Amino acid sequence: MSDFSHIDTQGRVRMVDVTEKKPSLRTALAQAVVHMQPDTFDRIIAQKIQKGNVLETARIAGIMAAKKTSSLIPMCHPLNITHAQIDFYPDKQRHEIRIEARMRIVDQTGIEMEALTGACISALTIYDMCKSIDKTIYISDVCLLKKSGGKSGDFVRSQTSSET
Repeated sequence: MSDFSHIDTQGRVRMVDVTEKKPSLRTALAQAVVHMQPDTFDRIIAQKIQKGNVLETARIAGIMAAKKTSSLIPMCHPLNITHAQIDFYPDKQRHEIRIEARMRIVDQTGIEMEALTGACISALTIYDMCKSIDKTIYISDVCLLKKSGGKSGDFVRSQTSSET
């Protein structure tokens, strides 16, 4: 049972003790993809959504969410994020917006969950701001693309399902 870092030898849930770890530079890059109808895509890009600037609102929401990750996911450590960046990559042909959330920190534990949370909440914000005009919107390909630092070392995803 103790093979899992969040479970003690009696099977009880616990937060991982990182007290003895040395702080190091850690980075994470995560993504989410929002798919929509062509008209919705065009209206987002032209900033013609009645609720306001969708992408800038989603950017702010993603950064705010990343900073609150430990309040949302029970065993996440509260972290003092040193860099949070949300970028959007619209694809007109596919009528989708790929979101990348990039996080950086010097700490004793990783920042992957913060990057994933930032990408997800940015995607959900796009959905929320456009749901009244497009009921077909969906979110896919939420995943960690890269991470660096820490005991487990670096990771780079070779591909996502939308690339196959």
